[in-house]
Amino acid sequence: MKIHEYQAKEILRKFNVAVPKGKVAFSADEAVQIAENEIGGNVWVVKAQIHAGGRGKGGGVKVAKSLEEVRSFAEQMLGMTLVTHQTGPEGKLVKRLLIEQGVNIEKEFYVGITLDRAISKNVIMVSTEGGVEIEKVAAETPEKIIKEAVEPELGLQPYQARKLAFALGLEGVQFKNAVKFLTGLYNAYVDSDCSLAEINPLVVTKEGDVIALDAKMNFDDNALYRHQDIAAFRDLDEEDPLEIEASKFNLNYIKLDGNVGCMVNGAGLAMATMDIIKLAGGEPANFLDVGGGANKDTVSNGFKIILSDKNVKAILINIFGGIVRCDRVAQGVIDATKEINVNIPIVVRLEGTNAIEAGVLLQESGLNFEVATSLKDAAEKVTAVLRN
Repeated sequence: MKIHEYQAKEILRKFNVAVPKGKVAFSADEAVQIAENEIGGNVWVVKAQIHAGGRGKGGGVKVAKSLEEVRSFAEQMLGMTLVTHQTGPEGKLVKRLLIEQGVNIEKEFYVGITLDRAISKNVIMVSTEGGVEIEKVAAETPEKIIKEAVEPELGLQPYQARKLAFALGLEGVQFKNAVKFLTGLYNAYVDSDCSLAEINPLVVTKEGDVIALDAKMNFDDNALYRHQDIAAFRDLDEEDPLEIEASKFNLNYIKLDGNVGCMVNGAGLAMATMDIIKLAGGEPANFLDVGGGANKDTVSNGFKIILSDKNVKAILINIFGGIVRCDRVAQGVIDATKEINVNIPIVVRLEGTNAIEAGVLLQESGLNFEVATSLKDAAEKVTAVLRN
């Protein structure tokens, strides 16, 4: 689950991680009131709140040097469609703003924490290249990213935090504040069951403070039951409507840009199915894992969600019958197809328990199914029907 920047900073404050003074606003009047009465000073930053990076380049971050500018920027941003390199060309509608105090920046850095699955450890990454997309740094100057793996049973050790602060070239009070910052950030990451915590930029002020100027936090959905306060931060307006609908039926669905709808049981098989569709010259329209217990209801709900995507021109069903029998899945496919009147080509590949019986059911259903004998055959058949 993703959350907004202002929500991430609320969490960081609880772990004594330094962030600028700020508050969310939903109107221009509220933005001015926050700037004048709750923050004070004479420089403020108006930041659009969407679940995407690159907001500054898209016009979603502005420095205001008067209350009139706060109002003007707020009026410009609220209701705008903000397009960044992460939103795609369709952009995201801005419905809320973060109003923050201006900060006297001396240097900008990057810090991020995530799980390195290759070594089964959390890894902290820092770089002197703050304010730049970390993917660009990794591609062009990977030597500027310093990594420190954390032993899970020990947690972040003081010497590791010092090592990272040294790597950023910090000294004196800046060094001490950076060590405190990194320790607090790691605690926030672990205790909140994050999958990602990213501060870009992390800034050092001319007064020696180390502050999270921006903050991005993603969370492990499977651990949200332990964090009802964080689960309450979910903003459905920022999520794809089809993905929200799929979650109601416990279907694992992610919308993609292709035209071949995929319905598969098991995440690994779903990934393999998408790969082989691309190898056959097609483009998958989605990732959809209906789970090990696929039945008529899950198949029907999966069909409805896939067909809600107007880009889908054909469907590939790929089910391995282990926990569930293939003939039961086949009957579910037949019933669901009749019930919701599917009128685009469907290619079905069923393998495993009662696969032969399932093939007979599909062949004798009177419906226009293409039955595949292998995963390769299924991918070739679904891409072939699109070319006809």
